[in-house]
Amino acid sequence: MGNHPHQAAVETLVAAKTELSESLQAFEFLDRASLELVCAQMKGARDPLPGSEAPFYVVMETSGSAERAAEERARLDRFLADAKTRGRVVDGVVGADAKHAAALWNLRERISLALKHAGAVYKYDLSLPTARMYELVEVMRERVASAAAAAAAGAAGAFDFSRVSVLGYGHLGDGNLHLNISSPDGYDARLERIIEPHVYEWTASVDGSVSAEHGVGAMKPNEVSRSKPAAAIELMRAIKDVFDPKGILNPYKVLPPRARL
Repeated sequence: MGNHPHQAAVETLVAAKTELSESLQAFEFLDRASLELVCAQMKGARDPLPGSEAPFYVVMETSGSAERAAEERARLDRFLADAKTRGRVVDGVVGADAKHAAALWNLRERISLALKHAGAVYKYDLSLPTARMYELVEVMRERVASAAAAAAAGAAGAFDFSRVSVLGYGHLGDGNLHLNISSPDGYDARLERIIEPHVYEWTASVDGSVSAEHGVGAMKPNEVSRSKPAAAIELMRAIKDVFDPKGILNPYKVLPPRARL
C-alpha cells in the first residue's frame, strides 16, 4: 500500500490491528527512497504501484487456512478499499498468489542488498516510538543537506555530501527503524562526524534504544549507556559474570568496558 505521510502509515497499522486482529502477521514500511533504490539496483524489481509515487509504502501479511483463502482475500480487499476511502492510502495491491506476494515482499527484503550494490553504507538499527520513528530520517537528511551546502561554498576537494542518500525502512509495528545512510563515494570521516554521535543522541532524546532486532554487537557497547542507566548495565554485567566469569563467551560485545562507564 502507498501511504501519504508517515502518520498515515501509523494510522493504517492501528486500523489493521483492529480490523484484521489475529490474522495480521507482519506490518513493515519503506520510504520512497528505499523503493527507488531497489528498483534501480536489483534486476527484475518493479514499482508495485506505478504512477502513485507515494512517499511511504507498507507491506503487510495476514494468515489463514487454505479453506478460507477466498474469505481472507475479500477481507483484505475491504480493508484496502476502506483505507483508500478514509484517505490513509493512495493505492494498494493484494497479492494474487504466492509468487506475486513473494515479489511484493522482495521489495522490502532486498533493500539491504541494494544498499550494498550502491556503495558504502552506514547502518543503524534503532528502537523508537512508532509515531516518531521517521523523524530521525528527516533530521539526518537535513544534516546531510546542510553539510552539502557548506561544502559547496567551501574549498575544492571537499567531500561531496550531495551524493549521499538517507533511507528509512523497518518494522512499524515494533517501532524498529533501519536507518541507512548511503555513500556511493565510500566511507569518509567527515560524513561520519555528521552522523555520529547525533543519531544516538537523538534516539536517547525520544526515549528510544540504540539497539533493536540486531542487538548491540561489537560496534555499540559504548553507546548502551545512552539507553540504559549505569545500575542496569552493572546488573547485566553481574548476570554475565555468573555464567562467564572469565569473559571468554562472545567477548567485547554488548557490555561496555568497565573503565568506560
